[in-house]
Amino acid sequence: MVHRRTIAERLSGAMERRDEAPNIALAEEIAARKDKAAVAELVELVRSGTTRQRNDAMKVLYEIGARDPALIGGHCPVFLEALGSRTNRQVWGAMQALDSVAELRADEIAAELPNIIAAADRGSVIAKDRCTSLLTKLARSGYAEKAVPILVERLKTAAPNQFPTYAEQTASVVTQAEKPGLIETIRQRLNKITQRAKRERMEKLLRKLNG
Repeated sequence: MVHRRTIAERLSGAMERRDEAPNIALAEEIAARKDKAAVAELVELVRSGTTRQRNDAMKVLYEIGARDPALIGGHCPVFLEALGSRTNRQVWGAMQALDSVAELRADEIAAELPNIIAAADRGSVIAKDRCTSLLTKLARSGYAEKAVPILVERLKTAAPNQFPTYAEQTASVVTQAEKPGLIETIRQRLNKITQRAKRERMEKLLRKLNG
């Protein structure tokens, strides 16, 4: 009888691979099959596996989320729990997973915004990127009054490299009440943008906001 490999045995680490190809292939297969049992196995590995298993399983889960958000949407608690991890990969992986389901699970995620924001502040650039994306999705899903002020406030301290992208994302969902604050923040930071292309992007955005 041919041994059918378990989900754990098909992760990159179990195959002694340093690349992510096996994890991505597994995610594509699970998403195509809409395999809820496999998703449940991955969630259990995130909760109780070895460090490598946790990281690989989280990678597979957020790759599934990018392809079929509904397949992982019911597992927000495990992603929210992982935001408290000391492992950076767990934090930004969980943030990517939450970002992928933000529109589907807006109520659940909006209720956890303080924890999500705190994790982004502690986390890497990837975590901050995904947090900004998540907030814009919440703004489009009935939570503009809650999410947009946070987006505008976070722009004030955003890293220079990320600032133009975050400003554009915020502008795409800005409310009339928050528009003056957004314009003022962009104006204040414009003088410190030295890269010509980024400066021109922000000048164009200001014209659009003032139009």
